[in-house]
Amino acid sequence: MMSWWHKTLSGQLVAALLGALLLSQAVSFLFVWQERKQVLEAGDRAEFTNRTQSLARLVASLPADVRERIARASATDGTRFWIAPATEPGSPVWLGEMRAQFATPLARLLEASEGVALAEGREPGEAASALASAEVADEQSPPANWPANLPTGARALAFSDDLGVGFSVPLGDGTTFNAAYYNHFTGSILSTPFPMTFALTAGLVALVAIVVIRRIAEPLARLTQAAETLGRGEVLEPLPETGPDDIRHTAEAFNRMQERLHRFVQDRTRMLGAIGHDLRTPLTTLRLRAEFVEDEELQARMFATIEEMRAMTEAILALARQESETEPTRTVDLGTLVESLCEDLAEVGNDVRFEEGGRITCRCRPDSLRRALRNLIENAVRYGREANVSLTSAADGVEIRVRDRGPGIPADRLEDVFAPFVRLEESRNTETGGVGLGLSIARAIARQHGGDVLLRSGGRGLEAAIRLPR
Repeated sequence: MMSWWHKTLSGQLVAALLGALLLSQAVSFLFVWQERKQVLEAGDRAEFTNRTQSLARLVASLPADVRERIARASATDGTRFWIAPATEPGSPVWLGEMRAQFATPLARLLEASEGVALAEGREPGEAASALASAEVADEQSPPANWPANLPTGARALAFSDDLGVGFSVPLGDGTTFNAAYYNHFTGSILSTPFPMTFALTAGLVALVAIVVIRRIAEPLARLTQAAETLGRGEVLEPLPETGPDDIRHTAEAFNRMQERLHRFVQDRTRMLGAIGHDLRTPLTTLRLRAEFVEDEELQARMFATIEEMRAMTEAILALARQESETEPTRTVDLGTLVESLCEDLAEVGNDVRFEEGGRITCRCRPDSLRRALRNLIENAVRYGREANVSLTSAADGVEIRVRDRGPGIPADRLEDVFAPFVRLEESRNTETGGVGLGLSIARAIARQHGGDVLLRSGGRGLEAAIRLPR
């Protein structure tokens, strides 16, 4: 699964879309969350102010012995109400009373409001810990929008760090009704619809993205497969020119390229065939005229030259036929193919040995591959007196190796011998070598399969290897 995300176009595009969605959702959520927090805080403070005013009226109308119980019973998680002797609001005494109220758990306050004695001891909670260092940052008397029917001596207090607000309302009997609110709004992202909303949105985006991206990726996959097939020299049908404009134009360009390549190869092959064919007539004429030469030594040299030209012409025609043939590609057992060729060459007196290995299969054109391998083995026997053939497998393909015990090739000439008609043996004697097309034909065949022919010379002998992709 991770490989799909990292290596495929579909995976990377879907990941990019989901990443962009997550980022945009997160930024939007931060703004919404902040606005929601401000709205809730404003609502809580407005509610607290209204409740404080209502309780102040109620407490002022009750007997002194029940005021404390009513105040305690009105407490919530974020608010505290209490009756205390009149002190300066915001003074250390008043702040100490407020911290004591918040340090007392709500359950104990409610029990005390029902007549149960308030237990000693404190269990500081979040509010008490936060308000431990709170100081009065602002004071207003009378509070804003304060009702006219409530004591005008009431004061509103704003705590430092915007932790909350407090009120102190004189009751006219030497006591005050006190109220404090702690801004305890925190909330959790898990308590919001955001996770579910993002999951549903991401699922829908991913579903739509996969459908759309596959419409783009499938033509690209076909193009990749077609390019690989074309590189192996196989016959290929034109790609469907469908999909978005960019993909369709790419398919059209590939089809045009393929057509031009085939036309170029056909023209080149036709030209080589024509040259080789046309050379046969003057060569035949030369041989007939050489028959009338009376000097036997001169006649023999002329026959040798004509024969060499005839061999070169036949090699050109063989190369032309090789490039024009459209042998179908199929999967074969390479071990069986190579072993049978080695046995055929050994039966006619060549010192050829095959080192058996495991079963290796490969898609190729068997007749063409046999021709290329035959050229390498015959070269090894001609120049190195023997040929040891082996087959090895690698992760990215297979390799057929042919080793001999000849003099080898200088390192600076390893590539030169692949050029047509190039021979390191410069006598041009057909008894000691061919016309110089064997390696060229072998490499052409290997490259038509998407592979190559490599030469390695080191120490005693030469190793030629046909490397083929899987």
